[in-house]
Amino acid sequence: MTVTWEELGWERLADGVGRCRLPGWDCTVGLVVGDGTALVVDAGSSLAEGARLRTQAQWLTGHRVTHLALTHPHFDHVFGAAAFAGAEVYGPVGVETVLQGRRAREELRGDAVRHGLDAAAAEEAADALVAPRHPVSGEWTLDLGGGRQVLLANVGPAHTAHDLAVLVPGRLPGEPEVVFCGDLVEESGEPQAGPDAVPSHWPAALDRLLGLGGEDALYVPGHGAVVDAEFVRRQRDGLAARFGVSR
Repeated sequence: MTVTWEELGWERLADGVGRCRLPGWDCTVGLVVGDGTALVVDAGSSLAEGARLRTQAQWLTGHRVTHLALTHPHFDHVFGAAAFAGAEVYGPVGVETVLQGRRAREELRGDAVRHGLDAAAAEEAADALVAPRHPVSGEWTLDLGGGRQVLLANVGPAHTAHDLAVLVPGRLPGEPEVVFCGDLVEESGEPQAGPDAVPSHWPAALDRLLGLGGEDALYVPGHGAVVDAEFVRRQRDGLAARFGVSR
């Protein structure tokens, strides 16, 4: 089946790079196409949503999803992960303790239900959670073939104790770098700092994100519209002021 990004409701950001905004929590999922490979960034909020994303990615690329990167361990970003059978799964080091521990899984399930996910879907997804096979402690370069390399960067702690960003250099002349930020950056509302956040480190994490992406990159928030470096700087300064972090 041949379809365009737009026909499936995906936003094309660069050659072979796009994202979609999921209903419910306006959560972003990214897609990066290589040579016979495909990287999905985050997995949606349920197994059914993950399965839909996997199918759409296969329609857009013509082959299965080979890699999955999880930016942080919140239900709306990880509960669809088990739907990507056979994919190599990457995540920030330490995230496996959240996704594998019985108590942590129960907390994720409860959080999903409190936010409106169907209880049966939440239980199914929590029971099926998979931990990343490849923990990223610093930076990890993925070679997806066809001249496509992607940098996975552990820039946390910040929004959670475990935060991963995905940087995709432009493949065509003049194309900007695309930076999938997870919930380190949010555009559709105030950045959310729950009990697992580390606010004292968050501004520094955004400084590192800006250093990696640069001034001309497209920054893709975990929720909301694509933003620029100036937006990320304003959010960094706002977080520093909100949490009394000296810079």
